[in-house]
Amino acid sequence: QVQTVESGGGLAQAGGSLRLSCAASGRTLGRSVVGWFRQAPGKERGFVAAIRWSDGNAQYADSVKGRFTISRDNAKNTVYLQMDSLKPEDTAVYYCAADLTIVALQRTPRRWGQGTQVTVSS
Repeated sequence: QVQTVESGGGLAQAGGSLRLSCAASGRTLGRSVVGWFRQAPGKERGFVAAIRWSDGNAQYADSVKGRFTISRDNAKNTVYLQMDSLKPEDTAVYYCAADLTIVALQRTPRRWGQGTQVTVSS
């Protein structure tokens, strides 16, 4: 099982950038998919992006394609979410999680961490 801890949120203006970090640890990290999710007030938590640790293959939600980039640093066991061209609708609490497949990542009920707040002003 892989444990994750998010950090790096904050306040940005529309059009600006922020980078989130997800520190990951666990014996199965090398075989895992690590992903970001977000939850805005009054809305359900939704998928943002994910990366397969073994080969760096990434997937994105349509709403962030071309603006967000997910990457990993093998040496630091950290996954990053670079968020550019931010929009007010990106405002949410962002969470990081890991699982063995992208399907499991999106469908398996889990206990979420505290997340990190991202606020984008117009």
